[in-house]
Amino acid sequence: MRTTSLSTRVTSPLAAVRNLGILAHVDAGKTTVTERILYLTGTTHKRGEVHDGTTVTDFDSQERDRGITIFAAAVTCAWDGHRINLIDTPGHVDFADEVERSLRVLDGAVAVFDAVAGVEPQSESVWRQADRHGVPRIAFVNKLDRAGADLDTAVASIRERLHPAPLVVQLPIGREDGFTGVVDLLRMRSLVWADDRDGFTDGPVPEELRDEAQRRRRLLEEAVAELHPLALEEFCERSTLTEATLAAALRDLTRTGDGVVVLCGSAYRNRGIEPLLDAAVAYLPSPLDVPAVRGTVDGSADGSVQERPADPGAPFAALVFKVNSTATGRLTYLRVYSGTVRKGDTVLDTGARRGERIARILRVQADRHQEVDQAVAGDIVAVVGPKAARAGATLCLPAAPLVLEPPTVADPVVSVAVEARRSTDTERLVTALARLVEEDPSLTVRTDPETGQTVLSGMGELHLEVAVEKIRRALGLEVNVGRPQVAYRETVGRGVSALVYRHVKQDGGAGQFAHVVLDVEPLADADFAFRSTVVGGRVPQEYVRAVEAGCRDALAEGPLGGHPVTGLRVTLTDGATHSKDSSELAFRTAGRLALREALRACTMVLLEPVVEVTATVPDEAVGGVLGDLAARRGRVTGQSARAGTAVVTAVVPLAELFGYATRLRSRTQGRGTFTARPTGYAPAPPS
Repeated sequence: MRTTSLSTRVTSPLAAVRNLGILAHVDAGKTTVTERILYLTGTTHKRGEVHDGTTVTDFDSQERDRGITIFAAAVTCAWDGHRINLIDTPGHVDFADEVERSLRVLDGAVAVFDAVAGVEPQSESVWRQADRHGVPRIAFVNKLDRAGADLDTAVASIRERLHPAPLVVQLPIGREDGFTGVVDLLRMRSLVWADDRDGFTDGPVPEELRDEAQRRRRLLEEAVAELHPLALEEFCERSTLTEATLAAALRDLTRTGDGVVVLCGSAYRNRGIEPLLDAAVAYLPSPLDVPAVRGTVDGSADGSVQERPADPGAPFAALVFKVNSTATGRLTYLRVYSGTVRKGDTVLDTGARRGERIARILRVQADRHQEVDQAVAGDIVAVVGPKAARAGATLCLPAAPLVLEPPTVADPVVSVAVEARRSTDTERLVTALARLVEEDPSLTVRTDPETGQTVLSGMGELHLEVAVEKIRRALGLEVNVGRPQVAYRETVGRGVSALVYRHVKQDGGAGQFAHVVLDVEPLADADFAFRSTVVGGRVPQEYVRAVEAGCRDALAEGPLGGHPVTGLRVTLTDGATHSKDSSELAFRTAGRLALREALRACTMVLLEPVVEVTATVPDEAVGGVLGDLAARRGRVTGQSARAGTAVVTAVVPLAELFGYATRLRSRTQGRGTFTARPTGYAPAPPS
């Protein structure tokens, strides 16, 4: 028997919508949580299992072969009168861009943590991503049935590493394999699940847990009162909080980000999912509860900003967050922020500046779709029809053009050369690579000017492996792949002052003249900064902007090895113009060539990408693992013990990690695992 007491009363259709994501470190149980949600909401009639390859959201053949989530998958389900649009996101760091694009369109999220491991490296990364987007979260501590699982330890790691105020609203009943249910600290009732049937039994708090439950309820009330003014007022008057006040305060604290509600369970054994769903609809916001989306009015001279409310009657505006080519056509995934779009409508793609006809609108169930006639504000749907819309594009009403802020795309750090095994397949490979880049903006393709090779760049070895394998499986192309290479950067170690450059060109007709004087210096806290200290109008403002544009052009290739240049400030200190021959083009050219000359005069430093590696290995293998990390130029930053294993954290150059997975398995008899997340760039050794 299930009861629900947390859900807010629905007052409008939009108030009953929740756009949620599932976030976590790889193997924390995101996909299993999603599968149990689909089963309990009646969306599926059989529990999908990752290890059996029967999950709904991990439908791609590579996901099922590898047992991990690679592509963000959207599903829709209903719970307690609410419609939940759910996105299951990848947990591997190589696919962080999928998480970034998903978070851009979500209103809330469920962060899943392993009850044994607590906060893991990618848990921290996705949490910080959600912080940047201001996405409210609740936490679900999963796998409480595992040996070594402990809710309090996991919550302590959340507090220490993520720095929120965790508000634990449940007490586990039983430990490890004996975990059978939870005590709901709001209603002071027990929820107990049995292995042989669905659903739970609702009853009183077990006698042996009554004192502990009262103590934890008191701690919860005190923590909430410290954070919420109205709760504090009631607590001071009555020395306690009512269930209604506590639920309302938890909702407010979740939506402002001042607190994080923590629940627990075991998704694999189907325990704790119903309370998680109740908490999601009670505490996480609807489209009406988040601020109105803001965008730049397309075509406005001053770049004026306009808000669009979550109102089906407002002008239509939607953000494209994913593009996918399938056997049935090109699917463009949208989050509709305002207005209504109907089948057959023509909308404006403000990025491509072209009209697009919406041929079909699909309610998404991972790889299955249900056609609908319209989508309204708050919906997450896929549409068929747009030909040029890319991830990050805005689709809007042609009469009310708007540009929404697109998701940020990280710079790729690893590259491989790819070529078709048969020369007759070269054109097919070019087409396939173009489609890959269209679907995944974190991939880039370029032609090496020296070798003529086609170079595919991405976020890591696994990312590139998946991309190449997708070409092989989808198109049957045989592809040769080169050894991975990392993406280096160059920066200024010691700058130069008063570098003079004169650009003079006379070849008949109007000439070109520009005179600039530049200072170049290192910049620690940004990629590039430009300023002008020219006085007396010696260089007009429009020419100053042209010099800046030219300097930005020069950043593409540095003097050490043609790598992008970062971490420098350029100051235009003086210059001169010609009454007839000066132009913006002349000053842009002068800016580019002057900075190139200045960089050759600077002391330059080569930067290489570094990652934080977290290796979990048997105790007896620690010495060998530490020695191997040292041989890879790794710097150990931490070491801890966990249930018969050691967890080693080190900062290692990315170039030294190629093939590390095989080496680690060899050193630990297959028992060692590791994760890696980018931490930036560091100076490379002279060699």
